[in-house]
Amino acid sequence: MVTRTFDVLSNAEKKFNHDIALAVKREGKWETFSTKEYRKNADLISLGLLASGLEKGDKVAIVTNNRPEWNFLETGLSQIGCVQVTIYPTISETEYRHILSHSESKLLFVASEALYHKLKPVFDDTPNLMEIYTIDEVDGVKNWKEIQQLGESKESELRPLLEKRRDEVQPDDLSTLIYTSGTTGLSKGVMLTHNNIVSNVKLADEFIQYLKPGDRALSFLPLSHILERTGNYLWQYHGLQIYYAENIETIGDDMRDIKANTFITVPRVFEKVYDKIVNKGRELKGIKKSLFFWALEVGDKFNPDPSKRSAFYNFKLAIANKLIFSKWREALGGELKGVIAGGAALQPRLARVFWAAKIFVQEGYGLTETSPLVAANNVYHPYVRFGWVGYVPDSVQVKIAEDGEILVKGENVMKGYFKDPEKTKEAIDAEGWFHTGDIGEIDEGRMLRITDRKKEIFKLSGGKYVAPQQVENIFKESMFIEQIMVVGENEKHTAALIVPDFKFLTDWCKIHHVEAADYKEMVSNQKVIARYEREVEKFNSELNKVMKVKKFKLVCEDWSPDNGFLSPTQKLKRKVILANYKHLLDEIYEKN
Repeated sequence: MVTRTFDVLSNAEKKFNHDIALAVKREGKWETFSTKEYRKNADLISLGLLASGLEKGDKVAIVTNNRPEWNFLETGLSQIGCVQVTIYPTISETEYRHILSHSESKLLFVASEALYHKLKPVFDDTPNLMEIYTIDEVDGVKNWKEIQQLGESKESELRPLLEKRRDEVQPDDLSTLIYTSGTTGLSKGVMLTHNNIVSNVKLADEFIQYLKPGDRALSFLPLSHILERTGNYLWQYHGLQIYYAENIETIGDDMRDIKANTFITVPRVFEKVYDKIVNKGRELKGIKKSLFFWALEVGDKFNPDPSKRSAFYNFKLAIANKLIFSKWREALGGELKGVIAGGAALQPRLARVFWAAKIFVQEGYGLTETSPLVAANNVYHPYVRFGWVGYVPDSVQVKIAEDGEILVKGENVMKGYFKDPEKTKEAIDAEGWFHTGDIGEIDEGRMLRITDRKKEIFKLSGGKYVAPQQVENIFKESMFIEQIMVVGENEKHTAALIVPDFKFLTDWCKIHHVEAADYKEMVSNQKVIARYEREVEKFNSELNKVMKVKKFKLVCEDWSPDNGFLSPTQKLKRKVILANYKHLLDEIYEKN
């Protein structure tokens, strides 16, 4: 019976026992681990940590890319009652200092030599940290295998203690501390129990019945992200084989390599996959190009309710699938069944066209504090609706507060924020309802829709409210627009900062004989600006008067976690962007 996170491995041993349970691509080659090897590696970690004197409840921090060693460490820690603190490899030194100190972590595991050098000064300044280990071999530095070797040397002596400690772990014990990346301020430590996560895994399992034991899942979202983390347990629980991508740049090759059946992503990554396909379509000539964009039009009209699709539409769809969408599937490995998307709003047209291409795109909704799943789209009518985040299962309670905020109650809701009773009290009210900070609606069929972030809704100087995410999602459907942030708090009208899709814009400039030495010159070209004015006007027609973008500025750099404009989960850091482009906003609102 699976009641604790490490029970997923015991369950896999009994039910599946794969020759390939976990795999990772290193230097262009796949390295694989069977279920048996997975168990051996995890147990040796447990034994080594016991020999090192770790007690139940001790915190251990891990900073790593996705790899099987994460599973060995996670299982090895959790089955002796230790608490894993998983940290993004891309955050600032200030955040590392905060998390490693605040979490009271005793040990620190880092993936690589580069991360070791980045974190060694932090380690030296953090008194609660006793040891630092690398996963890759680094000269003169303690390696994680030393823990295993210690465990192996003491196995006969410590095996009974391992069994005892495993039995002592309760479902309501703390399993992990996940520090929410946040878009403002220092992160908060979300306390998730074994039951929080396991209950969510069982709930999520209802939504992936189209996948079968032995299917292959590609993993590339950081395991410090709760969506990928819970997904990792889910794949094991359902009997899938997990393949870790070599890096973010090799996702396409890795997907084709293993003929992936599924993966989890955030919309930003999925948008890039789609844009890559469409860019290939633009390079086609003559009839092939016409057919490509005709198929896109057919896909844009796809309805998941079979009764709403006419015989003529189904005929056109069959042709589009045979001639065009079949090639999409080949480009994605040929055996992709479905994609899970979360972390931010997904453009409905993306879901629609991939469903038309016989690839389920399941948008879901949740937060770190809800382990994460609250709602998800299934793969059959009426439990799928594009533009909605899906069906709320019976085991989760959702209600809408008077101000429109979504409140959640259930086994998936966190224990609270670590060492922060005040913030916990703000988030979970006296009746046990978790306040999500999201605005939305739920219908009689328990389908949920998000309309915006409560904190992100702003008021114009005339007193009218604007929900920026709604506007941004409409504009992101434009081929010309890569990223957009809608602004206007306390101003007379709504405006926007726009990052162009520079590949598309470069092609447009060539066709229209617009010369520009670089992106900076491109975004200040009057012909380019005029073309964006027409594009903005086109999408404004879908919006009410208050939400229409009256003015905009084009910017010449991408927003990413690396330059600090996006959080590690690809959400806009609005305050950072506002501060960085103050000069442009002053021009928009004529404050110079």
